[in-house]
Amino acid sequence: MTFTLTSNDLTDGGVLPDAQVQAKGNTSPHLKWSGAPAGTKSFAITCYDPDAPTGSGFWHWTVANIPADVTEIPAGGPLPSGAVEGRTDFGEPGYGGAAPPPGHGPHRYIFTVFAVDTETLDVTPENSGAVFGFNLHFHTLARASITGIYENVG
Repeated sequence: MTFTLTSNDLTDGGVLPDAQVQAKGNTSPHLKWSGAPAGTKSFAITCYDPDAPTGSGFWHWTVANIPADVTEIPAGGPLPSGAVEGRTDFGEPGYGGAAPPPGHGPHRYIFTVFAVDTETLDVTPENSGAVFGFNLHFHTLARASITGIYENVG
């Protein structure tokens, strides 16, 4: 079985809907996954923009410690009990929608769900995307992604 990610809001390679853009809706998208490998004890979600002009990309959303029996997150939440949202590069926990600089060209927003081999990662709401990524590096069994594209033409 293959680990897959689908969404009622996102199309892989398609334009990011206004609801997921910071200035237009700033709502986390619906995500649904299936086919998690044996040994999955929890899930994590990230949204990352590798095209941000920072030298290190931009973290728009990090969530960990989603229980293994959860396979879907509705648009805008709520997240299941026990889930931890980390600090985005906007400086606070939660979802931060697409907000590329005007005229910078198209940016990719990569939404990834991770199948994790432990019930909890050692992360807090104060932790950055890099800390979430470091922990996920050592505990990921599988990952599935959908990429949305957005450009702020100004």
